[in-house]
Amino acid sequence: MTRLLLTVPEAAEALAISRSKLYELLTTGAVASLRIDGSRRIPVTALTDYITRLTTKEDAA
Repeated sequence: MTRLLLTVPEAAEALAISRSKLYELLTTGAVASLRIDGSRRIPVTALTDYITRLTTKEDAA
Protein backbone atom coordinates (compact mmCIF):
# COMPACT_ATOMS: atom_id res chain seq x y z
CA MET A 1 0.00 0.00 0.00
CA THR A 2 1.24 3.47 -0.89
CA ARG A 3 1.82 5.77 2.08
CA LEU A 4 -0.41 8.83 2.20
CA LEU A 5 1.39 10.67 5.01
CA LEU A 6 5.09 11.39 5.42
CA THR A 7 7.18 12.45 8.38
CA VAL A 8 8.99 15.78 8.17
CA PRO A 9 12.37 14.16 7.31
CA GLU A 10 10.72 12.00 4.63
CA ALA A 11 8.91 14.97 3.10
CA ALA A 12 12.06 17.11 3.16
CA GLU A 13 13.96 14.33 1.41
CA ALA A 14 11.18 13.96 -1.18
CA LEU A 15 11.44 17.70 -1.95
CA ALA A 16 15.26 17.63 -1.81
CA ILE A 17 15.34 20.42 0.78
CA SER A 18 16.51 20.62 4.39
CA ARG A 19 14.24 19.89 7.33
CA SER A 20 14.58 23.48 8.51
CA LYS A 21 13.46 24.79 5.11
CA LEU A 22 10.45 22.46 5.22
CA TYR A 23 9.57 23.71 8.71
CA GLU A 24 9.71 27.24 7.27
CA LEU A 25 7.27 26.23 4.52
CA LEU A 26 4.99 24.58 7.10
CA THR A 27 5.05 27.70 9.32
CA THR A 28 4.10 29.99 6.44
CA GLY A 29 1.39 27.62 5.25
CA ALA A 30 3.05 27.01 1.88
CA VAL A 31 2.91 23.28 2.62
CA ALA A 32 -0.03 21.84 4.54
CA SER A 33 0.45 19.42 7.41
CA LEU A 34 -1.51 17.82 10.20
CA ARG A 35 -0.88 16.53 13.68
CA ILE A 36 -1.69 13.04 14.84
CA ASP A 37 -1.17 12.63 18.59
CA GLY A 38 1.61 15.21 18.62
CA SER A 39 3.37 13.90 15.51
CA ARG A 40 3.46 16.15 12.46
CA ARG A 41 2.63 14.46 9.19
CA ILE A 42 2.62 15.86 5.67
CA PRO A 43 0.12 14.47 3.17
CA VAL A 44 1.71 13.46 -0.13
CA THR A 45 -0.97 15.56 -1.84
CA ALA A 46 0.32 18.65 0.03
CA LEU A 47 3.72 18.12 -1.58
CA THR A 48 2.27 17.70 -5.06
CA ASP A 49 0.07 20.79 -4.55
CA TYR A 50 3.12 22.82 -3.48
CA ILE A 51 5.10 21.67 -6.53
CA THR A 52 2.16 22.50 -8.81
CA ARG A 53 1.96 26.01 -7.36
CA LEU A 54 5.71 26.51 -7.85
CA THR A 55 5.51 25.26 -11.42
CA THR A 56 2.53 27.49 -12.21
CA LYS A 57 4.34 30.50 -10.74
CA GLU A 58 7.45 29.70 -12.83
CA ASP A 59 5.35 29.33 -16.00
CA ALA A 60 3.69 32.70 -15.40
CA ALA A 61 7.03 34.49 -14.99
